[in-house]
Order: sequence, then structure tokens, then C-alpha cells
Amino acid sequence: MIENAAREPEIVDLAILLNEMGAKVKGAGTETITITGVEKLHGTTHNVVQDRIEAGTFMVAAAMTGGDVLIKDAVWEHNRPLIAKLLEMGVEVTEETEGIRVRSQLENLKAVHVKTLPHPGFPTDMQAQFTALMTVAKGESTMVETVFENRFQHLEEMRRMGLHSEIIRDTARIVGGQPLQGAEVLSTDLRASAALILTGLVAQGETVVGKLVHLDRGYYRFHEKLAQLGAKIQRIEASDEDE
Repeated sequence: MIENAAREPEIVDLAILLNEMGAKVKGAGTETITITGVEKLHGTTHNVVQDRIEAGTFMVAAAMTGGDVLIKDAVWEHNRPLIAKLLEMGVEVTEETEGIRVRSQLENLKAVHVKTLPHPGFPTDMQAQFTALMTVAKGESTMVETVFENRFQHLEEMRRMGLHSEIIRDTARIVGGQPLQGAEVLSTDLRASAALILTGLVAQGETVVGKLVHLDRGYYRFHEKLAQLGAKIQRIEASDEDE
């Protein structure tokens, strides 16, 4: 028995896969998971659930660039907390047959207050990307990080681009709607990498994001997908020391 278990959709999907292979797993998606041992597992064919954090990152990318993007196979229910905040900001988000469509007009974006929470609350893994979105929404937004400590390091890098922000313990105050300038910045973790790249999309001039060693762990050909959507972006191979 596993108590205080994570309840994310990926946990549920893993339990479904294991049960399809002959395991006996009950309670996935709740705080208590019960596992009964079996002698052996057998093979199966299983479609892995869509990556909600990657989907959410592209939703934010569309919102902060005034885009119109359909994220295919994205699951509305899995992204509900993020979608709620996008709608609150003035972003148009609709559920369609093929996935989730995001349409945005920058002049309509409004400042919001966001608080990260364990699932099914607003995901901490979308915190950095959403703070990037806050940079283009006029007014003062706040982000409260309750899941992890010291997860606002990307804001220090965004300040190099002209962002006005203040961090007080677990809360970041972000003044959005001010022009940002391209700069050389360094990513500190996986989600910070994505957030800095997204911020570079809306900054004037060229932005260079260094130390992308973590990026590929969570995003497959991220720069290529952004380029397909119209971004002027290229990945430059760096030495091991510069990655």
C-alpha cells in the first residue's frame, strides 16, 4: 500500500498499463494505492497519455505571442487548472475534436494571481512558463509557489531582459506589459529553460539561452516545434562546458 500517493494523470495511466499487463493496482488517482503481487506480467499495447506539461507550455506560448494554435490530443480535464487561469487572463481556450485550441490577443491579457498546488491544483511544473506569460499581461501579477522552494531562479534571468519583478519568500510579484529586450540568459532547470525561451519570443532583439542541458529531458525537439509555429529560433550546438 502506498499512502499520500501522487494523483497526477500519469500515475493513473501507469496503473492502467500495469493492470493491462496483469498487475493488480487499485486506487491510482487517489491518495492511497493498493498493490497486490502477482507471479508475472505479460506484454500489452498501450497508448501513453499526452504530456500535459508540454501541452500547457505550448498553450502559454500561443497566449503570450497572440497566436492561434491547436494542441492536438491535449486533454481538457488534465489541463483544467491551467485553462482556468488562461481564461481568467482573457485568453480564448476551446475544446475541439482534435485537441485544445488557444487564441489570444495581447491587448486583452489581464494580470492574475496564481498559486501552485499538488494535483489537481495548478501544477508547479507550469509555474515558470506561466510567469513568462505574466510578463506580457499589463498590470501586476503574483505567483505563489507552495510545492518547491527556490523555484524562481528564472526570474533573476528575466530581469536581464528588463523584467520588473520582486520575490518575497514563496511569492513573486511581476509587473507585466513592459517592453523586454533580448539578452544572454542561463537556464537553471528544465522548466526554466522553456520559460526563458518563451520570454525570448516576445523580447525585442535576439535572446540567447544557455545551459540547455535539462531541456531535452522534458521536451522533444522543442525549438523545431516552435519554428513550425512561426518562431525565429535555432538551436546552436555548444561545448559540454556551455551546455
